[in-house]
Amino acid sequence: MQRIDILVSGGGIAGLIAAAAFGAEGFSVLCVDPAPPVTDEAATGADLRTTAFLTPSVARLARIGLWDRLLPYATPLQVMRIVDAGGATPAARLIRDFDAAEIGDQPFGWNLPNWLLRREISARLAGMENVRFQPGTGTAGVLPRDTGAIVTLTDGGRVQARLLVGADGRDSPVRQALGIGVRTFRYGQKALAFAVTHEQPHRNVSTEIHRSGGPFTLVPLPDRDGKACSAVVWMESGPEVARLATLPLDAFEAELNARSAGVLGQLSLVTRLTQWPIISQIADRFSGPRTALIAEAAHVVPPIGAQGLNMSLADLSALLDLSRDNPGDAASLDAYNRARRPEAYARLLGIDALNRASQAGARPLRDLRAAALGGLYGIAPVRRLMMRAGLGMR
Repeated sequence: MQRIDILVSGGGIAGLIAAAAFGAEGFSVLCVDPAPPVTDEAATGADLRTTAFLTPSVARLARIGLWDRLLPYATPLQVMRIVDAGGATPAARLIRDFDAAEIGDQPFGWNLPNWLLRREISARLAGMENVRFQPGTGTAGVLPRDTGAIVTLTDGGRVQARLLVGADGRDSPVRQALGIGVRTFRYGQKALAFAVTHEQPHRNVSTEIHRSGGPFTLVPLPDRDGKACSAVVWMESGPEVARLATLPLDAFEAELNARSAGVLGQLSLVTRLTQWPIISQIADRFSGPRTALIAEAAHVVPPIGAQGLNMSLADLSALLDLSRDNPGDAASLDAYNRARRPEAYARLLGIDALNRASQAGARPLRDLRAAALGGLYGIAPVRRLMMRAGLGMR
């Protein structure tokens, strides 16, 4: 039986970063995932979503030697723009800009495609002598012992790890093996994720447009074939997403441009469409014997305000800080659960409220939403507080 310091179950972006982070601390690390990472935008199964790393997360990535590798591909996010288009017609009737210059000299964050993140972080792991990434192998069973977690892998192998990190998604096999329950909030929503080119430059502005069904978000990407480009996350009810996904290209682009309220001029689809279910979920505990849950194994939130993966990196940062002396120690894992679960739950509840407000279909509720946005934005201390809270700053 192989003995290592850290076993990371899950080779998504959070799991790969966790493997790199513990490896950078000098621990022996094995990262496993049932599926190989898809690292080409055009390949079947590529994740066409993007991740906006907020400033605190960038500092964490820099400490573990990843940010210099990612920066050449990143697009800065200087302004977070909220547009209310909830009037009688799908046109912008209220625009409010949250400018990072109000609270510091750095952008809110930087945006990168998820498929590219998998490519670059996997390449980083390949160059670390104390880290091994084993795609095609998952976690089949977990048996905690005082000396470590004994993990049975799907290829029949067994590993004893001082600390098992569950980063294996919303249906986490690690969490299920430990019998940790979850609380789930359902919205009847799905999201379409894809990329577009557009007539007007994005000027490093991330735009979130609210009408009904959920937010429609345009997030800046580098130019594509000489044209301005953005990633889109379009949240609607499940049946509406199914309808949109089956439209011919010209009909889909007509709906796309109507929903965008024309904020960047004419939009043109440049990738295929991918669909993602939208829920909120939180584990009853973020730790168990010799085990810590991070990322979607611990919490899932709708893609609003770039919170999801940044919450995951906050998990990882806290876990690293508490694990340096003795990974898997019961006291440190209890401290991790106390530090992260209340904060994640509070953030989840806030995002849940924002998503439900964005779903509003009745005109009076949409008017109330616009009035609340306008009122809060107009109070400068509240506006700056909202920006700091979004970044996870005190």
